[in-house]
Amino acid sequence: QVQLVESGGGLVQAGGSLRLSCAASGRTLSTYAMGWFRQAPGKERAFVAAISRSGDSTYYADSVKGRFTFSRDNGKNTAYLQMNSLKPEDTAVYYCAVRSWALYSGRTYQGANEYDYWGQGTQVTVSS
Repeated sequence: QVQLVESGGGLVQAGGSLRLSCAASGRTLSTYAMGWFRQAPGKERAFVAAISRSGDSTYYADSVKGRFTFSRDNGKNTAYLQMNSLKPEDTAVYYCAVRSWALYSGRTYQGANEYDYWGQGTQVTVSS
């Protein structure tokens, strides 16, 4: 069992930056493949970014590629999503997720149903 707590959301102007954190307890994050997803009002939860179990591979949705960066600090057992050049369409609740089992250490996962543990989410609002 792993518990995830996101933080770092807030209100920011377009063009600004935020860094979301996903703190884990119960298990070591470095042994898991992880993902970030977001859900805007009235929309389905959407993939944002993923990191492989090994940490060597990352994958981003086209809409955030070049602006967002997924990283992990194994010493703090925390994952981060650095978000730069934010746009109003980035407004959503952001969730981190963990996949409890991954055969291939270098593989990333983009489907929400491929993850087993989720945080409670943190709100990001980007004003124009």
